Amino acid sequence: MNSEVFVTLFSRDLKKLRKEIEQYHSESALWVQLPGTINPGGNLCQHLIGNLRTYVGLTLGGHTYERDRDAEFNKRTFTRIQMLAEIDRLHEIVVDTLEKLAEPEMDNEYPRTVLDMFPDQSVRLILTHLLAHLSWHLGHINYHRRWITQVLAAQQ
Repeated sequence: MNSEVFVTLFSRDLKKLRKEIEQYHSESALWVQLPGTINPGGNLCQHLIGNLRTYVGLTLGGHTYERDRDAEFNKRTFTRIQMLAEIDRLHEIVVDTLEKLAEPEMDNEYPRTVLDMFPDQSVRLILTHLLAHLSWHLGHINYHRRWITQVLAAQQ
């Protein structure tokens, strides 16, 4: 994939992430843990924000960020309104960073180790991994939101 394709796909999925969070009918619904699952939609969204701010924004784009990965899963760091603003900011950072990435830079070694199974980690490989990670958790959030919406609607 080239940087233009990454811009298109990351932008698409970050817009979908925003739409998913907007569609939760209440603040509390974001944080309901489903039986048999570990993370509610709010924590997964916080995790995606931290992940992409770190591995794209900070590492590739030089955008200042200090990650607290444990808090992404164990705290309510953002309200829904704050989360939407963070997603908007993340979208700007990711698109800005990827648009500035020249095609030859895609084959450069990524500056940090992300995937233990690959001794050589190019920027292109890590971006592909990060896009798959975003899409994977986006599916979790979608499932969580739809399930919670149905359960809470049935209770009313």
